[in-house]
Amino acid sequence: MSQVTIGGSLEYRSNEEPNWKLEIRYRKLAILRLDSQVECEIIQKEALDLMINRRDFIKGSAAGAATLAAAADLTRSVFANPYGKPIGLQLYTVREQLEKEVPGTLKKVAAIGYKEVEIYDLYGMSPAAFSKLVKDNGLTAVSGHYLLNVEKTEWEKKVAEAKELGLKYMVHAILDPPERKSLDDYKRHVELFNKNAELSHKAGIQFCYHNHNFEFQKLDGVTVFDYLMKNLDPHLVQFEMDCFWVTHAGQDPVALMKQHPGRFPLLHIKDLKAGIGPSTEFDARMGLFTEVGKGVIDWKRIFAAAPTGGMKYFFVEQDYCEIPPLESIKVSYEYLHHLTV
Repeated sequence: MSQVTIGGSLEYRSNEEPNWKLEIRYRKLAILRLDSQVECEIIQKEALDLMINRRDFIKGSAAGAATLAAAADLTRSVFANPYGKPIGLQLYTVREQLEKEVPGTLKKVAAIGYKEVEIYDLYGMSPAAFSKLVKDNGLTAVSGHYLLNVEKTEWEKKVAEAKELGLKYMVHAILDPPERKSLDDYKRHVELFNKNAELSHKAGIQFCYHNHNFEFQKLDGVTVFDYLMKNLDPHLVQFEMDCFWVTHAGQDPVALMKQHPGRFPLLHIKDLKAGIGPSTEFDARMGLFTEVGKGVIDWKRIFAAAPTGGMKYFFVEQDYCEIPPLESIKVSYEYLHHLTV
């Protein structure tokens, strides 16, 4: 008997009949958590080789041919999504729908195929009630976004809520213009973030900083992103790289991953329309964003480098959608679901 296991088992067995029978048994399809592109390619090649080597045994049988086709479809399904990881969604993308109806919107998100979400609001619900609603829809809340006023005044409370929600990451979302006028502002923020990260770390939650394009401005001759990377404690603070904003700032996400290996456990995945020039001035607006795979960003290249950057989770996000947001996130999901790295 020859056997290959992929989140379950593919088994080839002989019997006393003239033809070989391919039995496909899946106890449970486990999400693959591969550490590298190379591992994914090796496992996939082994699975396909096993099927091809046995094609001669079953090609004369109609049942065997149907079984081989099913096995091929199953292999494609197992290796869908970059590195076999579940595709996540930053719920800010469907904020208007959530404001009208939370349960129905989460149900529609899950129906598209999303498995993980990043939250930014509980819509008046308690952490326990929101967490139950997320889980009831087959979703997992992995991460949450927070603003500076909360980080200054309610951090202990928010860490307790995040623990109740089951979050693994608490992320600083964005600095408003009055909060980032000088390098001294950032020095104060770094001190606060390092302190807050100690508290979240004690609760078993990783603190991250989410970038936009304005962090690539220079203040007093210093590039803000470089200052943050150098002064945010690497043992306590990691980064959520927004690949869109890095690209829009005229920077290269892959180069940053190689320059700072392991610092980017989270990625935001959204695409930049063609014909938009680079800018480090925050300019989020309609007409700038498009669905993943429909813009100019090379996602295959970025995901190939993502293990070097330390990627553990990634979330689709689109700040402004020119088609209904639920249609938009479906387009992005389908692209990523079929993306091989």
